[in-house]
Amino acid sequence: MSGPEALAGDRRSAESRDLPSRNDSLTAQLSDMIGGPVGRHALIGRQRFFTPVRVLLALALVLLSLGWFTKVGCIQQGPVGPNGSIGLDWSGQRQYTAMCYSDIVPLYGAEHLDEGAFPYKKLFFDQNPDGSPQPRYMEYPVVAGLYQYVVMMMAKAWDAADWLPGGLQPVIYFDIAAVGLALAWLTTLWACARIAGRRVWDAALIACSPLVAVHAFTNFDALATACTAGALLAWAKAGAVGGRASTQRLVLAGVLLGVGGATKLYPLMLLLPMLALCVRSGKTAAWRHTAAAAAATWTAVNLPIALLYPHGWWEFFRLNTQRNMDPDSIYNVIASFTGWAGFDPGTRPGQAPAVLNAVSLVLFAAVCLGVVYLALTAPRRPRLAQLAFLLIAGFLLTNKVWSPQYSLWLVPLAVLALPHRRILLAWMAVDAFVWVPRMYFYLGPDHKGLPQQWFTTTVLIRDMVVVVLCALVIRQIYRPQEDLVRYGFVDDPTGGVLDQAPDAPPHWLPPAALPQARPAPTPWPVS
Repeated sequence: MSGPEALAGDRRSAESRDLPSRNDSLTAQLSDMIGGPVGRHALIGRQRFFTPVRVLLALALVLLSLGWFTKVGCIQQGPVGPNGSIGLDWSGQRQYTAMCYSDIVPLYGAEHLDEGAFPYKKLFFDQNPDGSPQPRYMEYPVVAGLYQYVVMMMAKAWDAADWLPGGLQPVIYFDIAAVGLALAWLTTLWACARIAGRRVWDAALIACSPLVAVHAFTNFDALATACTAGALLAWAKAGAVGGRASTQRLVLAGVLLGVGGATKLYPLMLLLPMLALCVRSGKTAAWRHTAAAAAATWTAVNLPIALLYPHGWWEFFRLNTQRNMDPDSIYNVIASFTGWAGFDPGTRPGQAPAVLNAVSLVLFAAVCLGVVYLALTAPRRPRLAQLAFLLIAGFLLTNKVWSPQYSLWLVPLAVLALPHRRILLAWMAVDAFVWVPRMYFYLGPDHKGLPQQWFTTTVLIRDMVVVVLCALVIRQIYRPQEDLVRYGFVDDPTGGVLDQAPDAPPHWLPPAALPQARPAPTPWPVS
């Protein structure tokens, strides 16, 4: 019988890394399926192949595959066309009964991509409820619209190639779009894992989120989350170097925010908490690099389309101005339970709901002021991810539109801001479940769909859970000793140039906007 091998000469171990299988009861129980928690004498961080990031990417591929299978019912083909020709089989309201609906599939025809025309140049007409024609163009921001155009060109090239497997063009279009969106979500995960540092396993909540299985391929929002996460990573790493390299990373963060803002507008909102934290720390020069790069990038992406096709470029803004309260908005929840007609009853087609727009804008402005106040006055400078989560969550809660896939925006920010696994999994499960009553509400009473209140009740529960998450984040801002991210030498992994920076507010700030000292919390009495 031979004895054990000699100990390795190099016994370095990443002792500071958070180990969920040891300190989290849920993860410890789950780890029993693969051999139990990591050993007490194990050397941490020494695996050459199964590194945490690779394991996380593999987990994400499983959830993304599940997400594709949840949509596959809506790309089924059948003899449903004229004279029995093959077409997409959405018979019997399949898109709702199978809960497989994805905007990507109908947009191929609705945006006239099937005709091969350039999106912002192509004019088409929809019919208003009163029967009048409504001129329309591509309704998405420039990057999202161009992504659809490129995918359409690839789908048509695939369809024209005799040596490739055949299929309906909408099906090929969806599959190619899904590959790009999957890569975008993997990029989101990779960036957040890099940001998380010693808490790299928190990113498993991004990889295994139920919202990924439901909404990764509902729309094109994964493109924006990838840009946002990449920008946060570039900002975070700017503090690790100095001089020209730091400036380059700050500019890269701005470029990615600009591209993200040209995909979905929300990434540009992150410039506000960055500014507030930089003002508090006397680092406004760093913010100016990022903000200038973001503005220049957004302009460079949008300007050619705006000059060549001004009506097509403006369509996104026109539709968002004229859009009424969305079924998922808090305003519609109130209306469904009270019979309230809304702020703008009798609004005609093509007329903007002016009061609703003003109310949602004022409420979001209040959220912005609250985030700035927290950034400037909290006893200890808040982490960037905390403020970013509060801002985007506040925007969704007060906005007149909360499309279901918008919840993906919150997933990486929530994980970086509040890495409490069971709390976040509970919210994600509730948010993902909203999809079920939504689909059966859309089914309509003629097809035995659910009453509206079943759907709006789940929306209200989801909103309440998000409010609770915001309250927990605010609590940790005022009680930084309870923050799981701040540990020993760790201040703000997302902070970049703000990490470990002392407070240096400018002299022009009023006393009410300066950091406020708060008494330490009273400890519980010990019996």
